[in-house]
Amino acid sequence: MIEKNYEPAAVESRIYADWLKANAFAAGAGAAEGAETFTIVIPPPNVTGSLHIGHALNNTIQDILVRFNRMLKKDVLWQPGMDHAGIATQMMVERQLMERQLPGRREMGREKFLERVWEWKAESGGTIFNQLQRLGASADFSRERFTMGENGAPDDQMVRAVTKVFVELHKRGLIYRAKRLVNWHPGLETAISDLEVENIEIKGHMWHLRYPLADGVTYQFPIAHDEDGKPTEWETRDYIIVATTRPETMLGDSGIAVHPDDERYASLVGKFVDLPLVGRRIPIVADDYADPTLGTGAVKITPAHDFNDFEVGVRNKLEQINVFTTNGSIVLDEFIPAAYRGMDRFVARKAIVADLTALAEENPTRGLDHIEDKKIMVPHDEKSKLVVIEPFLTDQWWVKADVLAQPAMASVREGRTKFVPQQYENTYFAWLENIKPWCISRQLWWGHQIPAWYGPDNHAFVAYDEAEAQAQATAHYGAPTELKRDDDVLDTWFSSALWPFSTLGWPDETAELRRYYPTDVLVTGFDIIFFWVARMMMMGLEFLEEEPFHTVYMHALVRDEKGQKMSKTKGNVIDPLELIDQYGADATRFTLAAMAAQGRDIKLATSRVEGYRNFVTKLWNAARFLEMNECFRVAGFDPKATTLPLNRWIIGATARGAAAVTKGIEDYKFNEAANAAYDFVWGTFCDWYVEFAKPVFMGENEAAKAETRATAAWALDQILAILHPFMPFVTEELWAETGKTGPARENLLILGQWPDLAGLEDADADAELSWLIDVISNARSVRSEMNVPASAKLSLVVVGATETTLARLVAGTSLITRLARLEDITPQATTPANSAQFVVGEATWALPLADFIDLAVEKARLSKEVDKLNVEVSQIDKKLGNEQFVAKAPEEVIEEQKARRQAAVERRDRILEALKRLS
Repeated sequence: MIEKNYEPAAVESRIYADWLKANAFAAGAGAAEGAETFTIVIPPPNVTGSLHIGHALNNTIQDILVRFNRMLKKDVLWQPGMDHAGIATQMMVERQLMERQLPGRREMGREKFLERVWEWKAESGGTIFNQLQRLGASADFSRERFTMGENGAPDDQMVRAVTKVFVELHKRGLIYRAKRLVNWHPGLETAISDLEVENIEIKGHMWHLRYPLADGVTYQFPIAHDEDGKPTEWETRDYIIVATTRPETMLGDSGIAVHPDDERYASLVGKFVDLPLVGRRIPIVADDYADPTLGTGAVKITPAHDFNDFEVGVRNKLEQINVFTTNGSIVLDEFIPAAYRGMDRFVARKAIVADLTALAEENPTRGLDHIEDKKIMVPHDEKSKLVVIEPFLTDQWWVKADVLAQPAMASVREGRTKFVPQQYENTYFAWLENIKPWCISRQLWWGHQIPAWYGPDNHAFVAYDEAEAQAQATAHYGAPTELKRDDDVLDTWFSSALWPFSTLGWPDETAELRRYYPTDVLVTGFDIIFFWVARMMMMGLEFLEEEPFHTVYMHALVRDEKGQKMSKTKGNVIDPLELIDQYGADATRFTLAAMAAQGRDIKLATSRVEGYRNFVTKLWNAARFLEMNECFRVAGFDPKATTLPLNRWIIGATARGAAAVTKGIEDYKFNEAANAAYDFVWGTFCDWYVEFAKPVFMGENEAAKAETRATAAWALDQILAILHPFMPFVTEELWAETGKTGPARENLLILGQWPDLAGLEDADADAELSWLIDVISNARSVRSEMNVPASAKLSLVVVGATETTLARLVAGTSLITRLARLEDITPQATTPANSAQFVVGEATWALPLADFIDLAVEKARLSKEVDKLNVEVSQIDKKLGNEQFVAKAPEEVIEEQKARRQAAVERRDRILEALKRLS
């Protein structure tokens, strides 16, 4: 007997254990013989991570696809795994050591520190997988992979995969070592990706500095102009004014750039300035980078600390002078004035500005000219938003990403891989077409150590292992030579780029690799198109010569109900685990799916989850009602053999519902699939079929009862199947409960068959029942719109009824009067006065209302509400038509106004329809 109430907390863990016991998640579970494959690799969450609402959306969508294809009897593999998250993990373990007052990383040494990280990974890593299981994720966890392998040992398959890719790309000339500028994190003392830098606007300053010309050189600088911009007055100067937002970098200036066509400085090109406070002579060069229209048109060039300056320096052979240590303090070298050596960069900034100010007081043509308050963009660590990132000149390993990008772009342009929604192709191309060399080395200890060894002259030997490197060195030097391994590790995204094939056993030629590569669909967020999607495309094409997936489904962001991005500081973060605790996994999953429209962010309110919990309850209660009315499954039930219009109609409606859900999933329109399921199950089956079936169950016609009971049980089976990908727990529980009677179940629902109901629609039955529903719905609408008391029993008059309508009335009167709360239904020749009217079929239907409501008052009330809604729509249109409002208002405010307008228009249209009925 089905319990009175469904309690998710009491069911979900038990059901999940049943799935695991049945090995239902294993690759190929439940597949038909010779079935085609369907493969998804999970975007590997960080080993440090925990389930957030974005993970919940991402994995719900994947699980819908996986369960759907498994029920289509395909050979399904959902490959799970985690990323070692180099920076995040190292930070976490170092913080833990500090909190426990244990020796730090450097005191422990590399080997002991890495042992500590592996201990942490074994104890605390992977929390997120336990949380994903609470969501119902049906991945093959027996095949779980980790980007660092089982233990990071050289012979581990995942480690061998990374090593092979590095060595092979180096042999092919696609990996190289070079001294170039990188984004440097002074707090972590490592290079970070351009994509891990966020430029934040702050209130800053622009310091305008006077650099004296060397060797007594002077020039004429225009200080006044006529209306046409021609100089009218000049000033003799023996200095050049430059501007900077980072005065501390002047210690590393190695040139001044002016535009080749800037006549003001033409005589100075090739001359020198004396760098204030430092005294070093630096040249004045002509370069297109200098913009004559900005500032004075002269630019200080610091090649070692600015990306644009680096390029100018290379073009003009300027010295590259690094003034920072790895932690962002001033170097101790002799070319730095003693007063600044060892200072933190921001302390040095204050000291340098003070000294330049003092210099200007001694000589107005030297030092600080003036300070300009200005909003400036400053690069920050994207994760913390606290640490200012420095452009920093170091030796790093690089990938020629522009070469690898060409096949990756061709795959999408030629249609072998498609993005859903298609608009994200533009984002993909925009990045790949302008891609820069990829810096893949990180100055960390946790990660894949770079397979390179250095000789005494710093010559690098790239090899699979030290023995091979030693052999290369012996050949190079002519004798055995002591080597030192590179201390750096690879960017985390380097190993993640191999995920679609490394997880299947590559570089070994495994059965899984042959069977499941390429994968089918990648489900991911738009924010890692660059980090991950593009790089997987590059590596898959380079090493497997085939795209790693044919479809990339990009899901949107989950925002709060007002459309704001969730953040801890705003206090608007929605924890999916709390939703699961309160409303159950099924309601949480269904909410995310029902709101996952392509290309549109989800505005998540807990009220929506509560609403879909009611849907779970509705399904449960419907199943329980059918059980109480002895609607048990019948062996050999043939839906095509039913005779009652009611049953033929629900069978056809079930076929349409299943087809709509199937199409929605196949088109990656998960909101349409979920809403089609909801509309059919609640709106058609529960609200109409169950109500229509009640008189049959209570009647005396045993044949009709038997057919309706069998049909209801059959329809419920199909409903549980089409809802299963969205709501796996409640459907599996009901599958088990309803399987206790009738023929034995062959499988758990997770291994069941997806409904194939083509050819079951019945046009005549559909027309008959649709007519009945229309009459009842219209009568209910009139009662609601006209404020007719619930207790009032109205009469319904039908005018112009044909024989078909009258025949339908004979069969349907009892249902119509009961469900629309009517006294009676009578055919008449004319429409009675003071009635609300509607049309169904060829007939006009009228509800006389004079005895129940004051029609004049009701018309006035409705008219007044229409006027009020017109004003509201007009005010919103005025706002949305205001360019300044649209330009300044946050996106969520604009969306809220549009939603309010739509709601007002829909409400107004309904009221106008009601007034029309009274006219």
